Amino acid sequence: MSATEAVHCMLTALFAVAAVRMLRQAVVTWTRGRRGRVDRLLHAAMALAMAVMPWHWAGAVPELPQSVFFAGAALWFPLTAVRSGQERRSAATARRLPYAVGMAAMTWMSYRAADHAHLTMAEGVPAAQQAMYLGHSMGGSRTDSAVTGVLALYLLACSLRSLTRGMPVLRGSAEVSDDSTSLADAWDGFWDGMMALGTVVMLLMPH
Repeated sequence: MSATEAVHCMLTALFAVAAVRMLRQAVVTWTRGRRGRVDRLLHAAMALAMAVMPWHWAGAVPELPQSVFFAGAALWFPLTAVRSGQERRSAATARRLPYAVGMAAMTWMSYRAADHAHLTMAEGVPAAQQAMYLGHSMGGSRTDSAVTGVLALYLLACSLRSLTRGMPVLRGSAEVSDDSTSLADAWDGFWDGMMALGTVVMLLMPH
């Protein structure tokens, strides 16, 4: 097994566990509001898609429907932001922005997979058309790299924030070790961070 395949196996395991966790939470919170249930189901769908994405048989699912689905999911999170107390609408939206960007990253990876498939198909067309297509693809490569870089940097920052914010709780800090709500929030932050970090790796790795 190559190093790349080993990383893909670890990512598949991470996203599979995350998908099971989200599905379980969706069932547990079935009677606690539609928005939270939809949030968890969307996260579960993303985790499942990411779990199979590194492998060649993932191409059995068309890329365009995936892109449309996750683009809609990216819009869902900011559009359904709910304010708490005196919180501003912008602050409520910002809290859900990392989830929206994660879904946008999934949309972007699906788009790139479809573009790669078109590039592969171009190998069978006449030389003039192939050269035109390849020239267009090379012209967009810098833009592709820029978009990938922006998504990866933002998600990396979100990952580090989520992973470090709950560390005192996860270590069993004396001040909060008996607070079950704080512990649950810390674990949510841990999984948010791991999902974001796994998404960064998927963005940057060839698959």
